[in-house]
Parts: sequence; C-alpha cells; structure tokens
Amino acid sequence: MPVKRVFVDGSAGTTGLNIIERLSGRNDIELLALPEELRKDEASRKQMINEADIVFLCLPDQAAKEAASWLENPSTRVIDTSTAHRVHPDWTYGFPELTGQRNAIADARLVANPGCHASGFIALVRPLTENCLIAKDLPLSCFSLTGYSGGGKKMIAEYEAAGRSPLLDAPRMYGLNQSHKHLPEMKHVCGLAVEPVFCPIVAPYYAGMEVTVPLFRSQTSASPSEIAACYEAYYRSGLVRYAPADGEGGFLSASALAGTDEMHVSVCGNDERILLVARFDNLGKGACGAAIQNMNLMIGAPEDLGLIYTEV
Repeated sequence: MPVKRVFVDGSAGTTGLNIIERLSGRNDIELLALPEELRKDEASRKQMINEADIVFLCLPDQAAKEAASWLENPSTRVIDTSTAHRVHPDWTYGFPELTGQRNAIADARLVANPGCHASGFIALVRPLTENCLIAKDLPLSCFSLTGYSGGGKKMIAEYEAAGRSPLLDAPRMYGLNQSHKHLPEMKHVCGLAVEPVFCPIVAPYYAGMEVTVPLFRSQTSASPSEIAACYEAYYRSGLVRYAPADGEGGFLSASALAGTDEMHVSVCGNDERILLVARFDNLGKGACGAAIQNMNLMIGAPEDLGLIYTEV
C-alpha cells in the first residue's frame, strides 16, 4: 500500500494533537506539517490541504467550513472533527458500525466525525429505531457524563490549575438551554421525530464517557434481554460491542474504557424500567479513535490499525 500523506489542520488543539501522536509511529502515513509561523496562514494551509491525501479538520465550526471550501484537489479526502457538517447531505456520517456506513465511509470524499455525546446516544438508539423496537416519534431523554478533556485545552487547563474553583470539584451540568450542538445529529442519525431532552455533565476526571438513555417498558416492544440480543447482533464488527454490565459490584464507572478506542453498550434496570448505557473514551471512540478508524477505512488499511482495545 502506498504511503498516504496526511495533514492535520488545527494541530495545536486537543483532538489534533492526539491524532498526530497516534499517527506519528505509522509507516503507512507521512504527516505533513507547517512551520509554527505559518500554522494560521491561510495560503499555506490551503496549499497543504490540497497536497494531502487525507486531511483532518480539527477546527471550530466556522473555521472548518472555511477550510473545507478551499478543497480543489479531487484526490484530497477530508475528515471533519467539528460539528459543522454532521447533518450536511454532502458529507458521510463517520460511524462505521451503523448499517451501510462502513462501505459509505470507505468510498467517501467528505466524512463528518461524530460528536462524543452523540456517539453514545446513537449507538444505543439507532439499532432500536432501525429494528422497530422503539417508535421514531418517541420522546427520549439522555444524560451523559464526560471527563473534562472533552472541553479541549481551555477546560483542561481550568481543571488542572492550582487553586481552581471548588465548584470544579463536583460534577457540573451544562447545555441547560437544551440547544447542545450534538442534538441535531442525535435526532437525524437515529431518524427521530424530536430531539431528546439532553443532560450533559462534566465531572472532575480526565477522560471517559457514560451515556445513558432510560426507557419505561411501555415505550418499547422489546424486553431488556431482547434489547441486549439486538445490540449483540447489531455490533458484530468494529469498535462497538455489547457487554453485560457486571463486574463492578453494582457500579458503572464512566472512566472504565478511558485510554481505549472501543465502546461497550449495556442494558441495565428491570422489566419495568430499563437503562441503556454506552461507555467509551471521549478522546477515543468519541473523537480521535473514531477519526482514525474512518481514515483507515478511507485508505484501505485494516479498520482497527493503531487502535487500542481492552482485554476481552
């Protein structure tokens, strides 16, 4: 396989830095980089984008839209890690484990990497809507715990500063106005009629996510065991798999998969009240691991090349 030239636009941010670190040891990748003094120079960035085989856009939304507009080389392929293109009809949604997406990503020129919270929600809900186990017009709710690294360099610095505010010592809810930027893709990719009530929470630990969707038994045509069987059948390949929620003495840690690129989906609760839970690393399957998985598919490399798994 010929060596692929890869450029990360936005290499100084948390996602960009992690992607570069992960790819730096691969012999099938040549990382293209601009000198520090040209890192924000528009002409230099545009030239590099059109010289690369694969471009990762690790930029704020508006900057990602602008950078995507510079694309002139028909051979250059783009993975955007921002929110800018996740529901855009010209961009392929980068979640390979969903039905039909693996081949679509492999053939795509433009791929939108999923949001971190959205990845957990979609992994839990899409198999149920797709298999008619819940109605698409069902109003859902979701709460999601994340480590502070999901907030990027500014939030990391805030949480790791000496003498930080004592308010940061406890979990903090945000997205209080119900307009979180992940909501459109959560609705769109799952085929829902309405966006869920969404409660994201950042907590004082570095990495790891735990996304939960609660259901009453009356809201689904399936029992908990039937939902578990649906997940087990749906996730037979890729980074997502069904895993029974046991082994932690009645607890589920949001950091259990920190440092990995996989996602575990589980079914908890009882016959009347069901909890659907997805656990993963917000920097892994929630960001950089997913982006590299998509890149691997686009360049014809093994899907899991360079990715990290726990012992099964």
